[in-house]
Amino acid sequence: MIDMKSNQILDQNIKKANSYLARFKKSGVLNHINGERVASIDGETFEIISPIDLQPLAQVSRSGFQDVDNATRAAKNAFSEWAKMDGAKRKKLLHNIADEIVKRAEEIAFIESIDTGQSIRFMAKAALRGAENFRYFADQAVEARDGKSMRGPGQINISSRYPIGPVGIITPWNTPFMLSTWKIAPALAAGCTIVHKPAEFSPLTASLLVEIAEEAGLPKGVWNLINGFGEEAGKALTEHPDIKAIGFVGEGATGSMIMKQGSATLKRVHFELGGKNPIVVFADADLERAADAAVFMIYSLNGERCTSSSRLLVEESIYDQFTKLVIEKSKNIKIGHPLDPETVIGPVIHPVHEEKILKYIKLGKSEGAVVSIGGSKVNGPGGGCYVAPTLFTQATNSMRISQEEIFGPVLTAIPFKNEEEAMTLANDTKYGLSGYLWTSDITRAFRFSDGLEAGMIWVNSENVRHLPAPFGGVKSSGIGRDGGDWSFEFYMETKNVAFATTKHSVPKLGG
Repeated sequence: MIDMKSNQILDQNIKKANSYLARFKKSGVLNHINGERVASIDGETFEIISPIDLQPLAQVSRSGFQDVDNATRAAKNAFSEWAKMDGAKRKKLLHNIADEIVKRAEEIAFIESIDTGQSIRFMAKAALRGAENFRYFADQAVEARDGKSMRGPGQINISSRYPIGPVGIITPWNTPFMLSTWKIAPALAAGCTIVHKPAEFSPLTASLLVEIAEEAGLPKGVWNLINGFGEEAGKALTEHPDIKAIGFVGEGATGSMIMKQGSATLKRVHFELGGKNPIVVFADADLERAADAAVFMIYSLNGERCTSSSRLLVEESIYDQFTKLVIEKSKNIKIGHPLDPETVIGPVIHPVHEEKILKYIKLGKSEGAVVSIGGSKVNGPGGGCYVAPTLFTQATNSMRISQEEIFGPVLTAIPFKNEEEAMTLANDTKYGLSGYLWTSDITRAFRFSDGLEAGMIWVNSENVRHLPAPFGGVKSSGIGRDGGDWSFEFYMETKNVAFATTKHSVPKLGG
């Protein structure tokens, strides 16, 4: 009876999704420049497919330098008026955008699920998270320019901030809607205009987002969208002299390339890159909750998230007990159509990425790790890119599956003898985005989190975001921080004005 009801809901959801997708199938995915939906200048397009059944979803404009230049020119022309707009007015506009996102949350979530393969249970929340991102930064817009008053001998210094100028935003294919709002909302709140390039695998909701923003009252030219490939449209954006900063979410090799491309124009960059994040479980932890958190952080969102806890470090005395807990909990995870409300794991983003994940699973076996659950492709609905949730046990930290970012539903469990070894293993990777620590010893929690090389650490918790807190990594996991005032530090310049308060002695040369 439950299955029949679930199937009925799935059928209804597929019909709704198809109705939402009809516009893209009919007219394609166009650029959005200076308030107008436009094709690429040379008329070139590329095709995107759904990971569910590998069938075409839409033709997408393939932008080149001239398209990027037109979008940048629009952003530059709109900058002066947008930058000087009163913060309270920008606040109202950004709240209007949040309101419109909420109104169209179902449409956004359904399209995102079909486009990315992510389960609707997560995408529905991601759409609303996008609205919350706009609300949070909207409220900060009023005071974004505020600085400090600093008194010195015979002098008062007053600092203030102003928007840096037109900026480029390059976003990834995993949860693209939410991550786009995470970058774009603070840029707009700061007074910057933007040129947004979404990932070529999942560009659909980016078109919805800019459309929503302008329907909510955002002036034309403030927000521009260009579609295309990184080596073409992305390169043109990162090299353009009128783009003052690049905010990028993606993998490390691309971040390195962006830094090189932007170096000639001394671009400011903010990179949120990959991770090989440890979840460290000590014997004194609440093992049930720790196991739930471990399973959630690696298998939700198909494992395609930068903060996933892909290395499970477990104290030796409880290693077998804990990995059995993880196995038992993982057995109940439903793999299926992403629009099925019961589905947890849908298809991964694209056949190219599926092949990468399966190659790592094969590599892990050859390295001597044991597949304790999963470890294979799954024949899911539509025959698309389904990979079973996988757990490797009897692994070591030197294995490639322990060192390299797989970015899929693959967890590697490694035992440790004591706290010192746990710290060594946790830090023994080129990445340093996030870490998760489970222990009931508060002194150890402080000590261990202090020594862990990561930009973000959660103690006795999965990844629970607090928007005012800094978000970002160290080492090869990124440069800079998002969240709270850290976002404004990136999108704004600081100016200091010193006022003399006494008639001090001015040095005289030659007088």
